[in-house]
Amino acid sequence: MSDQNTLHRQTWVAVGPAGTVGTIVRTDDGFAVRLSAKAADGGVYPTLAVAKSAVFAALGPGADYPEFHEH
Repeated sequence: MSDQNTLHRQTWVAVGPAGTVGTIVRTDDGFAVRLSAKAADGGVYPTLAVAKSAVFAALGPGADYPEFHEH
């Protein structure tokens, strides 16, 4: 039995060599990025792929592409 009043948000954690670098949360408007090191929002993007690219771009030149784990 499913509760139609319960809202389930999907969350992905971006993990790099030094640990967590950010998160992505699915919202009604798209995929919201939060960057750990900057303690700031990174914007809302239309697709998960674009949000992942935004996290990677925010890491700067020479950074490894992070692993994304859904929670």
